[in-house]
Amino acid sequence: MTTETLRWFKSSYSDNGGQCIEVATNLADVRGVVPVRDSKSPSGPVLNPSAGAFSAFVAGIKTGTLGLI
Repeated sequence: MTTETLRWFKSSYSDNGGQCIEVATNLADVRGVVPVRDSKSPSGPVLNPSAGAFSAFVAGIKTGTLGLI
């Protein structure tokens, strides 16, 4: 994907209950993506939403307007 090292982190709100995701926001400015993975499976698949899509997702979660089906 890139030569930059992904710097994964979990939210400080995570309580290690096993239902967490990790993100690598350090690629947002460089590549325009925010890689996301399941913290239980660090060698598993990685989603690469655009930085704009990820920002909209976070905003929707914070405001409760995500519009989940």
